[in-house]
Amino acid sequence: MKIQLDFMAVLSEWPLLLTGVAWTLALTAASVVVGTLVGIACAWVRARGFGATRAPAWLQAVVGAYVELIRNTPFIVQLFFIFFGLPAAGFKLSAETASFIAMVVNLGAYATEIIRAGLEATPRGQMEAAHSLALSDRQTFVWVVLPPALKKVWPSLVSQITIVMLGSSVCGQISTQELSYAADLIQSRNFRSFEAFMVVGAIYLLLAIGTRQLLNWAGAKFLFGRR
Repeated sequence: MKIQLDFMAVLSEWPLLLTGVAWTLALTAASVVVGTLVGIACAWVRARGFGATRAPAWLQAVVGAYVELIRNTPFIVQLFFIFFGLPAAGFKLSAETASFIAMVVNLGAYATEIIRAGLEATPRGQMEAAHSLALSDRQTFVWVVLPPALKKVWPSLVSQITIVMLGSSVCGQISTQELSYAADLIQSRNFRSFEAFMVVGAIYLLLAIGTRQLLNWAGAKFLFGRR
């Protein structure tokens, strides 16, 4: 039996593919910014703060429960809970909004532990030197502790961001118009499932490589710098 592949039947649907790529990148970009900020804030709490500013015990317990809950449940369960479960409590969300929230919540939990490792690796002498220069606890954390901590863990954080970007393919299950949703729609029209998912798989590969390269460059350029 001879199999004939017709990739043009998929590529001819380039507007759908382009829309899928745009939504995938938009969701990833937005969730990376917010999720990383959530991770930094929660990592500060998990590391019990710095200097005289200490996170209260109840807040540490809340953040700890959040991190353990998210890291020990599947992303698709978190997504379905937000999209199908919250409406029962009166919070009705669009598919795109639910996807964004789920990606932020997921990335925030993993980023917390990654960033905390960097924070706890910061030498105490470095913080004492900052305080000797009359820097406040907040200034010490933002300008002295956080940049070298991010530099230490940046490769791990970039890998986790890439995983979240690839995990956005699950969001097509609730009709978010990202890349895997486009593949499902295309193959439902022309029945070229193999070709559709081959093309989309190749696009995800390029997006993952591009995302990793961009984040490595952006981290060195804007966050912790290279001297």
